[in-house]
Amino acid sequence: MSLSEYRRKRDFKATPEPKAAKPNAKAGGNSFVIQKHSARRLHYDLRLEMDGVLKSWAVTRGPSLVPSVKRLAVHVEDHPLTYGDFEGVIPPGQYGSGEVIVWDRGTWEPRHDAKKGYKKGHLEFTLKGEKLGGHWHLVRMAGKEGETRENWLLIKGEDEVAREAGDPDIVEEMPLSVKSGRPVESLKGDQKAAVWNSRKRDTKKAKDTATRRRATKGDRVPKGAKPGEMPDFVPPALASLVKTVPKGDRWLHEIKLDGYRIQARIENGEVKLLTRTGLDWTDRFGDHLPAALKALPVQAALLDGEIVVEGGNGSSDFSLLQQDLSDGRSDRFTYYAFDLMHLDGQDLTGVALRDRKELLEELVGGPTPLLKYSAHFDESGDLVLKHACRLSLEGVISKVANAPYRPGRGRDWVKSKCTARQELVIGGYVPSSVSDKAIGSLVMGVNEADGLRHVGRVGTGYSQKVARQVFERLQSLIRDKSPFKDKLTGVERKDVVFLEPELVAEIEFRGWTGDAHLRHASFRGLREDKAAREVVLETPATTSKSAGSSKETRPAASAKNSGDSLRAEGRRIPLTHPDRLYWPEAGVTKEGLADHYALVWPRIAPFIVDRPLALLRCPEGHEKTCFFQKHDWRGMRKEIITIRDPKDDEALVGIRDLDGLLSLVQGAALEIHPWGSRAGDLERPDMVNIDLDPGPDVSWERVIAAAFEVRDRFTELGLTGFVKTSGGKGLHVVAPLKPKAQWPEVKAAMKALADGMSADSPADYVSTISKAKRKGKILIDYLRNGRGATAVAPYSTRARAGAPVSMPLSFDELGPAIGPNHFTVENVPARLAALEVDPWEDFRTAEAPLNAKGKARKSR
Repeated sequence: MSLSEYRRKRDFKATPEPKAAKPNAKAGGNSFVIQKHSARRLHYDLRLEMDGVLKSWAVTRGPSLVPSVKRLAVHVEDHPLTYGDFEGVIPPGQYGSGEVIVWDRGTWEPRHDAKKGYKKGHLEFTLKGEKLGGHWHLVRMAGKEGETRENWLLIKGEDEVAREAGDPDIVEEMPLSVKSGRPVESLKGDQKAAVWNSRKRDTKKAKDTATRRRATKGDRVPKGAKPGEMPDFVPPALASLVKTVPKGDRWLHEIKLDGYRIQARIENGEVKLLTRTGLDWTDRFGDHLPAALKALPVQAALLDGEIVVEGGNGSSDFSLLQQDLSDGRSDRFTYYAFDLMHLDGQDLTGVALRDRKELLEELVGGPTPLLKYSAHFDESGDLVLKHACRLSLEGVISKVANAPYRPGRGRDWVKSKCTARQELVIGGYVPSSVSDKAIGSLVMGVNEADGLRHVGRVGTGYSQKVARQVFERLQSLIRDKSPFKDKLTGVERKDVVFLEPELVAEIEFRGWTGDAHLRHASFRGLREDKAAREVVLETPATTSKSAGSSKETRPAASAKNSGDSLRAEGRRIPLTHPDRLYWPEAGVTKEGLADHYALVWPRIAPFIVDRPLALLRCPEGHEKTCFFQKHDWRGMRKEIITIRDPKDDEALVGIRDLDGLLSLVQGAALEIHPWGSRAGDLERPDMVNIDLDPGPDVSWERVIAAAFEVRDRFTELGLTGFVKTSGGKGLHVVAPLKPKAQWPEVKAAMKALADGMSADSPADYVSTISKAKRKGKILIDYLRNGRGATAVAPYSTRARAGAPVSMPLSFDELGPAIGPNHFTVENVPARLAALEVDPWEDFRTAEAPLNAKGKARKSR
């Protein structure tokens, strides 16, 4: 294994770290070391000797002896064997600057083939150290879209060394070095050599430092760079909305982030976080981000990026960002840097984007969750957008690779969106009908040449907490008269409290109604970084196929025109007979079903997009004739796609976006059952599902106990179980898979799991489908894990009385109060609004391969 990356990051004339000799593959040792490292943030570096080097992981909070605790371990570059004895101070300005002690050391023994385990992403081993011992796991996590680092989890195995959750934390209990007996704090100030100080004002030295850094890589100063003073602020480059992703190799494509656009200004150890209008918001984001930026090896730099909060699936979520800002919470903020305008005395705005990003990646790259480099893709923009939409991301930003940094909205940067979003001005609100201290809906408008035009109300997207917070924020803006230029109708004025038009909200919506109002609109958050007077309708421009450049069009003069544009993109699906009752006893119509799926779309999308689907269609409602449909049909809308299966003569059906899902509603699909594998990789599933189907006379408490046992058996297979109601009689326990194993192997593993439960507890469980054997028992149905088999999707409705929904839960929620059909189309909005945390938010991050044998626990 090469040590070139280790050498590239270090100047051995300045750092006392050992130089990297060639890997000594013949050494054949099995040493390990854990070094406590007080760098940008305190962490623990785990290093295992393999192939003549130390394979290394930065463990953010250190190892835990509690098996249920999973510690993030970021895989970093290999280190030389001599590094295992290093203890000292890495000087400021050097990679990883800070104090290092040898916290633990000893030997490790792999329980299986170490090379195969490392390659597959699951190392299982035993440690024999001065502090740590026993059974351990290192498990590689699924990569996130656009992520350059490789995340693993360090997990303690169950053994006599393991501790309970309430026991002392080993890293707090034993903080000292096993080499010198010193705490890491005692090393501060030990560095006596004169080193460059990032906080000292010296422009000439800054320029020299930048030159040395580039010379280390053998690069010259990039073309277009010129000496220049550090600017206070640079008006940001802005992206124009386009209908289609530009094509051609002159474009780079980045994932569109869902946060606050922020310039990070670093000069002589002082950091400022500036909004897109130049406001200083440094204090709003706490201490962690400024400290991380201050630790970068620069004297002066101006970065362009976005501050986000990421959900459990790894995607940025503006609602979570708003929530954290409101709560005064700062521990989840991440700064994604995507451009660099100034660096150590050099003005880089004239440098080509690709070269600027190369310098940026070198500057920001490193194992920290606070600062991340926003990677780009050279692949087809259409493909990048397709993947972004499949992951329920906002969209893609496409940039001309050789363009300089040009402030303002131009043609070098364009954006393509997966969902329609628009910033709108708040002109009023309607109070909540259940609380006198909360809003029920916001009344929105958009600026036109002659004033603010009313575009309707937004009544979804607010949690109870947000509804109260927005209400409080609006009280100082109340006015007597309407701020809208046109007279509102009686219906439009009803119950409205009018406001000064000074606040902006970001709204996600599905199109426009015939009277130019928002359709299926949802609140995403306040945009206090944007001035209300600047808010106009954002209309997609067209892109040139030949050159890939964008041709801008003027904003539409009316919402009706903008609605036509959205309809041209296929974002609005007309419903024939929208008042047709699909669930008469519950009063749920076709339009009500469409509203349900518009609400849950970001949550259901990862489970149904780009997968073959089996649909239960009930054209006259669930009480009348229903039939399963898995192939395309006459009259099927074009938004429903076909997926080719080489083992099926007829095309299977699928969807790519919300329009496809709403087309299924138009086609009377009351249940959606996806395959466990994706189109393009049909043979390798990425999830498994165990259906717990209780027979007669089985109590709900026994079904819950079975769910916990399935979860435990999944854990033994190296998998993480998630639970949901079936919307029918039982529970489903689902586990995400890294798509490596093929269907026969996966099905065999699930059969072994079911057979094992049946053999261990024959009075409780049965794994055969025969109804004669199921009385008083729970069927452990593993057959949903075969090729072509399906299981109902999370958030899908069921064609049963009451319009029940298959609802994801946390295991902590399981109890008598929530039965298998507790959640319905009617109460899902309240359920989602009341949730503090999505119980399945970590579903994809928990993705893991089926273990090598793919076998469940043997019968006792």
